[in-house]
Amino acid sequence: MQTDRALILGLIEACHDAITIHADDLCELDRAIGDGDHGTNMRRGCEAVYLDRERLCCLALPQAIELIGVALVMSVGGAAGPLYGTLLIELGRRLSILENEGDFALIFGEAIEAVARRGRAGAGDKTLLDVLYPIQAEIMRRSTLINIAKRAVLSAELTADMKAMRGRASFLGDRSVGHIDPGASSCALLTTTICRYLEEYRPA
Repeated sequence: MQTDRALILGLIEACHDAITIHADDLCELDRAIGDGDHGTNMRRGCEAVYLDRERLCCLALPQAIELIGVALVMSVGGAAGPLYGTLLIELGRRLSILENEGDFALIFGEAIEAVARRGRAGAGDKTLLDVLYPIQAEIMRRSTLINIAKRAVLSAELTADMKAMRGRASFLGDRSVGHIDPGASSCALLTTTICRYLEEYRPA
């Protein structure tokens, strides 16, 4: 499976730009229930990937995804780095053995479970998993990219109703209710960015 150079390069640039533009917003969300650096951390990670984009876009797709995950683990910091990194590392590894398109939802689900184990969290704990699980459900239903993006955004917004059960926000207890989880928000932002790019992408 060979990488489409233009596609991967475009996705890296689109995600970098989206996080850069919204980094302050993500920090603001994090200040309400955390230490306020989620946007800064995510921007640092996306910058590391962006600076390595010429090499990454020349690799086979699974390898590129796995190495992007490694870069996020090494550069993002905080809880987000290991969680996002685990998702992409596991997804890349599993994509290398993908036999047909229908297997992707299952492979994505396996990568999500790796994130759950790494974060010792589950659905309803007010983390990015509360966006990842609904995304997988939409993929299982073969939803359109637009519907996947809409579900991601709605799922992030719904974390405001949840009590944080993991991470620094969990120390706030009931006071964490009423605030959108920053990790869920960045996950929704990246998902929306990727879906919009794929919707508009037309290979040469």
